[in-house]
Amino acid sequence: MKGLSVAKFERLVIILIVLHSIGIGIGLLWSPQWAFKMAGWEDVKPLFFSRQAGAFHIVVAFAYLIEYFRYRSILILLTAKGIAVVFLFGIAALGESSWVVLFSGIADGLMGLVIFFIHRYVVKNESG
Repeated sequence: MKGLSVAKFERLVIILIVLHSIGIGIGLLWSPQWAFKMAGWEDVKPLFFSRQAGAFHIVVAFAYLIEYFRYRSILILLTAKGIAVVFLFGIAALGESSWVVLFSGIADGLMGLVIFFIHRYVVKNESG
């Protein structure tokens, strides 16, 4: 990574994860019917719960940012991703039919693993 330190790369990955969460949140808030149809579900009612999920994604994204830039920690991010993976794989194991459930579990797991190893490397090399 010539010209890009691992610490800067870590910040970039955090920001990309935050943007992903905000994007999901915006989609669920402002276009829940479209988001759910794209995921393979026919109809979502009431819309309140999908919009609530959208707001939750945005809240969590800001929690990631605040924790990282204030404390240089990723515990909230790793906890959220871990819970999401368990939930999504559990739902998939119960036979949820949409492709997005398993895909989201894999994506959240990969995001969590990538940032875990990058952060561990940065912390180890900062402390000596």
